[in-house]
This record gives sequence, structure tokens and C-alpha cells, in this order.
Amino acid sequence: MPPTNAEAARWVVIDAAGMTLGRLATQIATLIRGKHKPDYTPNVSNGDFVIVLNAAQIVLTGNKMQGKMYTRYTGYSGGLRLESAEVALQKHPERVIEHAVFGMLPKGRLGRTLHTHLKVYKDEIHPHAAQQPVKVEFPFGKREGK
Repeated sequence: MPPTNAEAARWVVIDAAGMTLGRLATQIATLIRGKHKPDYTPNVSNGDFVIVLNAAQIVLTGNKMQGKMYTRYTGYSGGLRLESAEVALQKHPERVIEHAVFGMLPKGRLGRTLHTHLKVYKDEIHPHAAQQPVKVEFPFGKREGK
């Protein structure tokens, strides 16, 4: 039996500045699930806690800034609200990354537990210094000069 998350969890910091949204989200989901560990078990939460910084500086390729739409429903009749990725990044950049990552996590009890392992901040300031997070660099995903 693999150790529970409280025993083996580590805290990881990722700088999202200049990274492509989808490539970043897949790496975050892998870290949160624990698929990078040799004792990975699909039905156990034994992944890491992930802190994402500079969420406002992520990059979307192609025409996704104007074409990608986020929907929500207010609960009232005719209450469907649409907003483009461009507007969503200006209003609340944290939700854009959370939406991408949560779609890659399992649905159900385990998924709701894993949602708490993602902490996203729009700039470089975060309140998790006491957890002594480790900075992680990915060799891909950065889009320089675009």
C-alpha cells in the first residue's frame, strides 16, 4: 500500500510566465495525480501540492484568445454567460488554469480531493513559504518572443 498523501506529499512551485496553457495543465495534472512517482495508485491521492505563479502571463496559441469561450450558468432562466479567454485572463487568470487542470483530473470524490492540491496565483506572491516548496522547471512549453 502506498503512503497516504500526508506522509509523502511535497510542495512544488511552477512559474507559468510564457508557458502554453495546455502543456502546463498536463504537467500540473500529472504532478497532482502522482503519476510521476513509482508507487502511483489510481484510486489513492498520493500526488504533490502544486503552486502556480504568474497565471496572468500564460500564453494561448492560435486564435484561442478570442475563440475559446468559457461558459457558466447563473441558475436563472436565460442565464447562460459566455466570456472569451481574453476577458477571463484579464478578470480572473487563476480560473483559466484551474479550469484546464480540473478537466484533466478524475471526477468524483477523488477529483474533489485533488482540487485542493492546486494553488494558483496571478503574480509571484504566495503564502506557502512555510511548506518549503521546490521550484520545478519544464524543458518545454515556454514560448519566447510571441
